[in-house]
Amino acid sequence: MEERAVKVWYDREADYLEVIFDVKEGFFRETDNPCVMEKIDSEGRVIGFSVFSVSSLSENPLSLVLSGRKAA
Repeated sequence: MEERAVKVWYDREADYLEVIFDVKEGFFRETDNPCVMEKIDSEGRVIGFSVFSVSSLSENPLSLVLSGRKAA
């Protein structure tokens, strides 16, 4: 099995979580969940995600699909 390093940042003051699978250039864009942004690279692959208002998720698990699809 291939090992991969994952970078995780949490800013308690901003209530913001960021998870990066691959450290490279990319940009964040909206998902179907208003609290979640996916980070994609120039080829449309998901390289991370961010979650706003993390503390509001304490009673409900976060479930989402990161598609990495290209914008139409």
